Amino acid sequence: MASKAAARKTSATKAKPAATAAQNYAGVWNNRVGFGKKAAVIVIDLLQGYTLPGAPLYAPGVVRCVKEVPGLLQWARRKKVPVIHTRVLYNPANFEDGGAWIRKAPVLKALVPGNKYAEFCPEVKPPKGETVIVKNYASAFFGTSLAAMLTAQGVDTLVITGCTTSGCIRASAVDAVQNGFRPIVVRECVGDRHEDPHNANLFDIDAKYGDVISKAEAIDYLKSLP
Repeated sequence: MASKAAARKTSATKAKPAATAAQNYAGVWNNRVGFGKKAAVIVIDLLQGYTLPGAPLYAPGVVRCVKEVPGLLQWARRKKVPVIHTRVLYNPANFEDGGAWIRKAPVLKALVPGNKYAEFCPEVKPPKGETVIVKNYASAFFGTSLAAMLTAQGVDTLVITGCTTSGCIRASAVDAVQNGFRPIVVRECVGDRHEDPHNANLFDIDAKYGDVISKAEAIDYLKSLP
């Protein structure tokens, strides 16, 4: 009898539906960091290599996000919020500045001076006077002056846009929080090659490293600034 009861209990346990990711994380992760005292907006690697059909790096999600970013930048500039751009550029003679990463991802060798794939998308081309940081790895912080620049300006919140969600966006969000900043990723203003890694990384960033918010929320915040 005991054996039959145990079997029924085991069967019932197996039949119990698995928790969703949101249910599994509830009460453990998903705290909010919110906006701090001063924000800056960063536009990560919105280059034509991700948006021109036929390019090896072409990513439909980036094409969509490029259309969303200008509206956010308009409000940032109107409210005098610092806007920072990043781009990836390598030495075409030997690519040694790409280290081990470019051996893992040789497709990035297209990102060299003079290659159209390394140029900014026209919709988000930095205007004169806005800072452009050249980086060689995924994170906008790694090997760059970004953290020091933000600290010097009293910035404690980084509003993150650009590409790709599963690569440079995630790496930059993780490094932002590790450097003491509040990462705020704008959902419509980031993109990837495929929706699965895009959504999975947004979920993970929102749970563990920063806040993922809508473009409308981000603009409402900017509008609220004096």
